[in-house]
Amino acid sequence: MKKCLIVVDMQNDFIDGALGFDEANQVITPIKDKIQTVRQEKGEVIFTQDTHDASYLQSVEGNHLPVEHCIEGTKGHALHPEIEALREESDQVFIKHTFPSLALGDYLKDKYFDTIEICGLVSNICVLSNAVIAKAALPNTRIIVDANATKSFDVTLNDQSLNIMEALHIEIKNRS
Repeated sequence: MKKCLIVVDMQNDFIDGALGFDEANQVITPIKDKIQTVRQEKGEVIFTQDTHDASYLQSVEGNHLPVEHCIEGTKGHALHPEIEALREESDQVFIKHTFPSLALGDYLKDKYFDTIEICGLVSNICVLSNAVIAKAALPNTRIIVDANATKSFDVTLNDQSLNIMEALHIEIKNRS
């Protein structure tokens, strides 16, 4: 069985930086465990990184979310140190300038995975949009999101995003 784990935007700015929120810390240990498990199973680990530059506030996203974050080259842009420590040189890292990564979808469409598991931050924005990209790229692959390994700054939006993903035939596990 070939497995892929996509770790979405586990960057400092979403954990304890510009857009950090308390619940973000709750996903670090489950995600570390997932990375280690997938490596033991000889699966593939992929990372995404939200990436902006000094002109962020002039972008469409910046007009809707006027908080500079994940500016390339800053501490906030870097993966959380505990996650970075598990990243290997051979891992794919997709730098994305908006919520989903079309490059991720292009990469996945030529692969064969029995299962893709998606985790990270933030559930109702980047996790949701990249789960949709993965589903579009590999519509017959089992796609899973672990509710213990994704969170949002808003509990209601988190629940709604899990509902939406489930409606799109993305399996949600560990949902309380």
